[in-house]
Amino acid sequence: MASRYGSMKQIQQFGPSGETIMDYSIYDAIAAGFGKIVFIIRRDFADDFKEIFEPKLRGRIAVEYAFQDLNDYIGDFKIPEGRVKPWGTSHAIMCAQEFVQEPFAVINADDFYGKDAFVKAADFLKNECRPDVYALVGYQLANTLSENGSVSRGVCKVDEKGNLVEINERLKIYRENGRMVYEEADGGKVPVDENTYASMNFWCFHPSLFDYLKTEFKTFLQEQGSGDLKAEFLIPRTADQWVKDGKGVIKVLPTNAQWFGVTYKEDAPVVKQALKQIVEQGVYPKSLWNLEKV
Repeated sequence: MASRYGSMKQIQQFGPSGETIMDYSIYDAIAAGFGKIVFIIRRDFADDFKEIFEPKLRGRIAVEYAFQDLNDYIGDFKIPEGRVKPWGTSHAIMCAQEFVQEPFAVINADDFYGKDAFVKAADFLKNECRPDVYALVGYQLANTLSENGSVSRGVCKVDEKGNLVEINERLKIYRENGRMVYEEADGGKVPVDENTYASMNFWCFHPSLFDYLKTEFKTFLQEQGSGDLKAEFLIPRTADQWVKDGKGVIKVLPTNAQWFGVTYKEDAPVVKQALKQIVEQGVYPKSLWNLEKV
């Protein structure tokens, strides 16, 4: 449930025939050669998801449902009183382990990533992904901001070989007086290069990641789980630590695909208009699933 957005934006209709943003991602994934979709959701959302997506996807691609729960993978750790927020995106991946035995991609349900991103991800997963070689689809940070408030982004540092050196989660990024800045915890403002790569949480992983996640999650619970009731075990933190631990390399796959998302209610009309324009350009059919086969 999106706290800043105020409703369940993952199933909100944005496309001209009532499509969710996720519909376009699934459509592009099928076209790029992906063979299975795993929805990672709260158990009490399952009926809504099945009602919306199963009629569209039946016969097109395999579908599984993984449920993220606060009690999963915590061992004998005691959940602090008042904790209701899920443990975060890396924990969500852990909850899908039983359905994933092959190289896989991870995306946000409420972000539009574009066809090129899925083509590049599929090519990497088929031809380059190994236990010590992962990837991140990289977007230009300047093209991912919202006009309606600050955004949180994983800001990337990339070496000359195109590999991720580090990724830092910046929680408040926005434009001010014609420049892009992020705020530090003390309120200080730091300028950001317009051409910096941002992680929009489009990752390509090998199943070797699961064992690493379990170890890191234990560390996270010990260090943060009992303190901040909103602390999250996030993919950018995990990926950054994986690289620093010398486990392997994460290639950054640049894409020229158009990205947009809905962080705030005010973003919704912008997203609807952007999808309308893309459909009118012929990139997608007016009704995504009104076809015999994709």
